[in-house]
Amino acid sequence: MTRLLGAILAGGQARRFGSDKAHALYQGARLIDRVAAALSAQCDAQVVCGREEPGFACIPDWPEAGLGPLGGLAAALRHAGAGGFSHVLSAGVDVPDLPFDLAATLAGEGAAIVESQPVVGLWPVSAAPLLEGFVAGGGRSLYRFADHASARRVGLPRALMNVNRPEDLPPA
Repeated sequence: MTRLLGAILAGGQARRFGSDKAHALYQGARLIDRVAAALSAQCDAQVVCGREEPGFACIPDWPEAGLGPLGGLAAALRHAGAGGFSHVLSAGVDVPDLPFDLAATLAGEGAAIVESQPVVGLWPVSAAPLLEGFVAGGGRSLYRFADHASARRVGLPRALMNVNRPEDLPPA
């Protein structure tokens, strides 16, 4: 990998959470800030996909909003290609315990996703046309796209958090 773009996928509606989960606190920090810290430790640059967030470089989902994580990933891959990046390291805004060595763990041939969290993945920019075709053909599942792209599924020593509801956050 020569240049790595970190992409925080944050375009969801957070219906199950009931409020803006990007701003929910975990261990004294907002979820978005925790994800950003982990990505910035291993990426050359980062973007927030699917929302405007003060203090961050932000890009809209592509080709349109409402496609879930695929819209954010498609936007990130297009942005990375235009910016001369080789790969995108993606993570949802709701995964506040990302390892700071995740890129190295996922490195290898082609794309890779975390087995228990397909939103967390390492994607070569060369996967952009494949994803665009998948979305244009009606594809909406990140798991299905990962299979379509022959992404490796990588297990981690411990499962990553997935904050969908307030009760998914441990008490302070």
